Amino acid sequence: MDVTDIAFAGAAEQARMLASGAITAPALLELYLARITRVDRELRSYRVVMADSARREAAAAQERLDAGERLPMLGVPIAIKDDIDVAGEFTTYGSSAYDLPATADAEVVRRLREAGAVILGKTAVPEMMLWPFTETVSFGATHNPWDLAYTPGGSSGGSGAAVAAGLAPIALGSDGAGSIRIPAGWCGLFGLKPQRDRVPIAPHDDAWCGLSVNGPLTRTVEDAALFLDVTHTGKTPRGGFVKAAARKPGRLRIALSAKLPTTMVGRVGRAQQQALDGVENLLRDLGHEVLWRDPDYPAWAVYGHVLPRMWRGVYEDVQKLPYPERLEPRTRAIARLGGLISDSQIAKVRAAEPALAARVQSIFDDIDVVVTPGTAAGPSRIGRYQHRGGVATLAMVASRVPFNAIFNATGQPAASVPWTLDGESLPLSVQLVGRPSDEATLLSLSAQIEAARPWVNRRPPVS
Repeated sequence: MDVTDIAFAGAAEQARMLASGAITAPALLELYLARITRVDRELRSYRVVMADSARREAAAAQERLDAGERLPMLGVPIAIKDDIDVAGEFTTYGSSAYDLPATADAEVVRRLREAGAVILGKTAVPEMMLWPFTETVSFGATHNPWDLAYTPGGSSGGSGAAVAAGLAPIALGSDGAGSIRIPAGWCGLFGLKPQRDRVPIAPHDDAWCGLSVNGPLTRTVEDAALFLDVTHTGKTPRGGFVKAAARKPGRLRIALSAKLPTTMVGRVGRAQQQALDGVENLLRDLGHEVLWRDPDYPAWAVYGHVLPRMWRGVYEDVQKLPYPERLEPRTRAIARLGGLISDSQIAKVRAAEPALAARVQSIFDDIDVVVTPGTAAGPSRIGRYQHRGGVATLAMVASRVPFNAIFNATGQPAASVPWTLDGESLPLSVQLVGRPSDEATLLSLSAQIEAARPWVNRRPPVS
């Protein structure tokens, strides 16, 4: 295996290589640092690379490996999204409005370190995690490694670009309205939004009024399962998530749907519809029962529930910033909308979540998994939304990504699964949505799709 193959091997395979002595932790880290120096000047996937501390961590990991210690991710590098705290480093939220560095690791970072992971750096985000593109006044634009003219998505855009280009084997993202699944889909990766509260988000608990969760962007399904095994809270499937991913899913009853949530404006592109049709054929070939059926999306779900929680969450986040006057105008515009939502109003919105979840999840009374397009359209070109206001930008981007945010409101797990390339240029994906707390079935089915249509060896031109 040459160095490029090692860079694209993924976290689980690298953990095995480190444990067997096929590679050392310092050598693996230096491989990535060299690739970042060479490639990231074009992508700008990292906001900061923590080379000095990562070298110390890798050296310490190798000492533990040499002593015979075995941890699930001992010596494996990981990239951290820049809305998640790493002790001693700034959490910028894609803005210049921040102040002091974090005094402690976020809980999910603490658990990753406990499992032996080496923190490689912090990845780029749009300001305050608002958009499905990663371009800011403070730090510039992050590019898609499949085509530099396009965005990798957002808000975990830097994380997606880094893993896709072989600049990290795995990356931590967050997802408040599709922010893991969107860049995973547009970068050709597996992206998992876990069940709400599965992965800790402390110290930023209840982010975006409960919409946001932390989760992985990975090259393989096994890598995502490994991430869950070392970070999860609560019950796990028998033998853990890695073993769940390795099990056959059995014959599932799967519903396909291309229906946009009610009141969403947009149109599913031809390539995205063809991907869904292709998934239908594959699932039937794999022995599953497949039918077309739409979830029951209430008319008030998006504008009466999702957006108020998102806007109010942004408003609350902005209040904590030391220099909010430094925010971009469209970020301030969205925060002002959130400030118009009173405490009593947001309490009523949140009190309606059980009714929303009951309606949307009623399809799971006799369905195991729902499959939708990953997005309705491909990624936008870099600079597409320059000089647009907050509301105008939101309206324009929402039509591209209508299938994601509704499942943040219901809290259940959902995954972006790579499918093919649109015109041999940009990746296409489908979204798998599971029953509440049933990541195990999503991982098992995703792994079955991965085995039938492998994507791990696809590498973008900028890599």
